[in-house]
Amino acid sequence: QEKMDFEKYNPTSTLVVPEHKVTKARFPFIDVHNHQESMPSMDLSTLTKEMDKLNMAVMVNLSGRSGNSIVQSDKNIKDHYPKRFIVFANVDFSGVGQEGWAEKAARQLEEDVKNGANGLKVFKNLGMSVMDINGKRVPVDDTRLDAVWKKAGELKIPVLIHTADPKSFWDPMDDKNERWLELATHERRRRSDTDPAPWQQLIDEQHRMFKKNPNTTFIAAHFGWLANDLTKLGELLDEMPNVNIEFGAVIAELGRQPRAAKKFFEKYQDRILFGKDSWEPSEY
Repeated sequence: QEKMDFEKYNPTSTLVVPEHKVTKARFPFIDVHNHQESMPSMDLSTLTKEMDKLNMAVMVNLSGRSGNSIVQSDKNIKDHYPKRFIVFANVDFSGVGQEGWAEKAARQLEEDVKNGANGLKVFKNLGMSVMDINGKRVPVDDTRLDAVWKKAGELKIPVLIHTADPKSFWDPMDDKNERWLELATHERRRRSDTDPAPWQQLIDEQHRMFKKNPNTTFIAAHFGWLANDLTKLGELLDEMPNVNIEFGAVIAELGRQPRAAKKFFEKYQDRILFGKDSWEPSEY
């Protein structure tokens, strides 16, 4: 008998049943969570051809950056496919703690929106690796960022924010961890209470920030990493009417609780957005 590592074990199913492979959505849809870094200069026709095959009507590019990148992306879209793409701006968090940093960031966001950005995307580096000018971790609800969230509310643009990662990344890497295989094959995903902080602390920071800014619309990426606890997530949505969610990268969590997930989707249907995250057409 051949010995092999568990990481290599990937058996092919022997089940033979009628198959109905769905390669195209029945209804046109919007993907609110995509990343296209080269949008300022890329040939968008390649992208739209792939989108058409999936029946994707609109793609939201969250990697719009700022300044000239937004200007160029907006021009590329308007010149070629004005109804197919939406671009979100990003804030540069380097320099938090400098005099006037927040006001400057808010002004830049306002300019980016004038130049065609339709939202703000905050990457998971906020809370995880963003440091202030004194080398201290910047919490998600840091008061020095308040002007940015307030400005997004004034501009009536949504803020799609990714905070932390799945809780299992913080749990002991033992035989009880359901993401053991992922952590074994992707070592850099491992976290701990000191790297950078406890999972619950990061999530609490995000929720405090949501509550502190009731006039700003937020979209919590990846179901806010609470797809495994839909009761808790529902309570949070009831508590925070300014928050919406998207399910990029948490399909597996939802698929294993079909009845509960169906009820949740029906109850919160006007708060849930379709998101995919990585642009792999074959995975849709």
